[in-house]
Amino acid sequence: MFARKNLALAGTLLLAAALLLAGCTPAPSATSASVSGTLLVVGSSALQPLAQKASELFAVANPDATVTVQGGGSGTGLTQVASGTCDIGDSDVFAAEKLDAATAATLVDHKVCVVGFAAVVSPDVTVTSLTQQQLIDIFTGKTTNWKDVGGADEKIVLINRPASSGTRAAFKKYALNGAEEATGVALTEDSSGTVRSTVAGTPGSISYLAFSYLDSSIKALSFDGVAPTAANVAAGTYGIWSYEHMYTKGEATGVAAAFIVYMTGDAFKASISSLGYIPISDMAVSR
Repeated sequence: MFARKNLALAGTLLLAAALLLAGCTPAPSATSASVSGTLLVVGSSALQPLAQKASELFAVANPDATVTVQGGGSGTGLTQVASGTCDIGDSDVFAAEKLDAATAATLVDHKVCVVGFAAVVSPDVTVTSLTQQQLIDIFTGKTTNWKDVGGADEKIVLINRPASSGTRAAFKKYALNGAEEATGVALTEDSSGTVRSTVAGTPGSISYLAFSYLDSSIKALSFDGVAPTAANVAAGTYGIWSYEHMYTKGEATGVAAAFIVYMTGDAFKASISSLGYIPISDMAVSR
């Protein structure tokens, strides 16, 4: 009996010691693995809302890191990262499609998600879907009135994006089968927000936007009868989409590496979907 009591007492003392040690061990800090420094991200306006959201959440876990996100278009982002003016260049297209081969070879590609693009029209346009050939005919200037594609008797007004635009390059490749756009209302700055407001306020107008900029102020058109949704892009039934790239000059290091890892990690996946982008892991097709 005495031996059993001693054993019980010893066990109690060991348990108490263990609890005391556990209580004295500090909990892991949310910022124990944080990074510090500055990061400048420039480029694609299609990717800009996602990169901005990521920078805000990244700052919570990394209070000593400052991430600045700017637009300007894919061409601008690629040119600046290649020259060392920025740390990350965002692009809707592969670097080789915008830069010469030697310059593109100095950059490292980090695919962070997929984005869909849609032809968008002003609210007064009654057309809801266009075939690829109809889009080609409209954007090349062959079709100039909405009545010729099932709409009202109204002039079609093209809203052009600048040549530096990655959205323009992606739309040209996948929606227009490489056809060159006719001259319309030319916008000099690659700002998707400006495109949206211009289309919304210009009767009879048409342009194109990433899914992340679609809202009730404009109307997104179906493509060959398929609605422009993330689910249709992921399933491979809607064909106007591209990877969103973050390019670094050489391998990513420091804050740039940490930021890219964060954007492609599981913790940020819900934000990707909620903002209208498609996680690469959700894609049933690839390019």
